Amino acid sequence: MRFLLIGAVRRCFGLVSICLVFSSIQQPELHAVVSSVTAFCIESHPAKCIILAGPSLFDGNDTARIDGSKSDEYERFEKGLMQYGCAHYRRRCRIRAPCCNEIFDCRHCHNESKNSIKIDTARRHELPRHELQQVICSLCGTEQEVQQTCISCGVCMGKYFCEVCKLFDDDVSKEQYHCHVCGICRIGGRENFFHCSKCGCCYSKVLKNSHACVEGAMHHDCPICFEYLFESRNDVSVLPCGHTIHEKCLKEMKEHCQFACPLCSKSVCDMSKAWERLDAELATLSNSFDDKMVRILCNDCGAVSEVQFHLIAHKCHNCKSYNTRQI
Repeated sequence: MRFLLIGAVRRCFGLVSICLVFSSIQQPELHAVVSSVTAFCIESHPAKCIILAGPSLFDGNDTARIDGSKSDEYERFEKGLMQYGCAHYRRRCRIRAPCCNEIFDCRHCHNESKNSIKIDTARRHELPRHELQQVICSLCGTEQEVQQTCISCGVCMGKYFCEVCKLFDDDVSKEQYHCHVCGICRIGGRENFFHCSKCGCCYSKVLKNSHACVEGAMHHDCPICFEYLFESRNDVSVLPCGHTIHEKCLKEMKEHCQFACPLCSKSVCDMSKAWERLDAELATLSNSFDDKMVRILCNDCGAVSEVQFHLIAHKCHNCKSYNTRQI
């Protein structure tokens, strides 16, 4: 039991906290566990150690002595949680952009401001996230080097903090994690994603054995809105062909009856039912070009066929798709 508790302390970053809820442990034994873990915390993390304990496990004196939720340090650390920030992040600090020396709520606020159509083209620029050096505490206004805890008032400026990306965020429900191969932070929980070295990005584990690999698939702009996908904050879909596109852009495509990848023209979903309906429709139409033959290339399977010419559509003999073109 003692080994597991100490291991939990080592895995935490920022505020080191432990919650003891082992009601089945006898009182003397529980006191011994608490004392051991407390000693370890104080020795390893003297400024960040808070132990949370359920009041039903201790008498009044014990609870007052070890309940971190009642301590001044804990209250300072949590002060202002989810009360500051911008449309992009809930955080308790602002940043000084190293590129223009101006103060913004976050790098996205900077990029939106400095890439506005109102800004002269020659002066437009983006903030390099890894070069950020100075932050300003939202509670006390102290400017300081990038760190999780304010050196002046002791408040935590972001419950999630990445020292590499210089990222602060109080909303940990996003399940942020840093991918060392991507070099940036992702959301959704590390256990739910894997990094595809060929595509060059983290994908959902659901796609691990089914997606088509395309070299650097995520290191391109969305073919619809032209936003750089690798660093996009919007959800990205991986098409059956392996190309990538914003989920909302794909939805808009389907709403406008566009079902082919904008990059390679392969179908973006199962179109078999649509092809069956088209078969039925074409069967009712007369064709005045019965003696004319044409060569077609199927966008879906890549097969070349020679078929009877039709004014409406040409069907691939190999995969029965109508997603074809004349060659």
